This record gives sequence, structure tokens and C-alpha cells, in this order.
Amino acid sequence: MDIRIESVFVGRPQSFPSEGDSTPWTSAIVKQRVDGPVYVRTTNIDGDQQADLVHHGGLDKAICAYALQNYACWIPEFPCIDWQAGCFGENLTLSGVDESDVCIGDILKVGSCVLQVSQPRQPCWKLSRHWKLPNLAVRVQQTRRTGWYFRVLNEGLLESGQMMKVIDRTYPRWTIAAANDVMFAKP
Repeated sequence: MDIRIESVFVGRPQSFPSEGDSTPWTSAIVKQRVDGPVYVRTTNIDGDQQADLVHHGGLDKAICAYALQNYACWIPEFPCIDWQAGCFGENLTLSGVDESDVCIGDILKVGSCVLQVSQPRQPCWKLSRHWKLPNLAVRVQQTRRTGWYFRVLNEGLLESGQMMKVIDRTYPRWTIAAANDVMFAKP
């Protein structure tokens, strides 16, 4: 499996104004592309923060990844958005892999970092609100194009253009897609 980091993004929490009868809100969903090496720490990438530390960030959600190929699937459904890397607020946009290829517990080496797949992303209302698409978070769950989180086992540097190598796969049956099927199954 050839996994390539197509782009790296970081962002800090910012406030968004109320619209209509809604209340103001804060999020770090808007991120900027990083050119060159960036240091990865156990709880995030340098320059990145999370607004809601109850549901985002921390040791098990240090880095959010999203498959580049997923963006092509959103274009026909929501053509009003110019879908491109970073639109889902991810830190790493990856090619050569998607939710059906990555397994819970996979350990990957990239640059001087060692990362471990920890869990699927569970998209929240902020994704929908940011893009003004009320059903986007629900559609992400329904399509299972959620992305996933990494925990950081070894801190170090990584950058766009680098290849990631799976160095250990303990649970080959527990892909992110399989985990999503369990998490989002209707009772």
C-alpha cells in the first residue's frame, strides 16, 4: 500500500458569528496548508489546536487524516462547494488509502514519526455549519467517508510529499470502514 501525504494543515480556534437565530461558535476547522517540515507532538502538530478538547484532540485524536479520493465523491452531491484538500478540517490529506484500507491499531512510520490509527472520525455539527450544509455530517456518517485519527507513538518531523509505511497491523479485520459500520449502524 503506497500512502502519500498530499498536504499538511494546521489551524487555531477562531470564532464564527451567529447567523439568523443561531449562536456564535468556535472551531479550528479552518486550517492553513503547511509547506515544509512540521513537528508532530503527542497531542497535535505544531501550529494546530482544537477548540473543543472534550471531543477533539488529546492523545487518541492527535492528528486527523482524510482520504484525498473522498473529495471526488462529494463533488456531485454538493457541487456548490469547491472541494479540495483541507475542506474537512483534517491535518493530513492522504492519497493511496481510504477507510477500507486503514485498520484500527495500524502503526505507520513517516519521516521520523511513528503514528498509530486510533479510531474513525465522528463528524460533528461544526462541519455542517461551516459549509452551510445542514445534512453534511449525517451524509459523512451514511457514506462512511469519515476520515480517522492517529495517536503519536514517536514524535518527530513530517511533511507533504512523504510516503507512510505500515510497519505493524494487528487487527486486519478492523478497518475504519468496519468500525464505521458498527458505530453508525441503525438499531
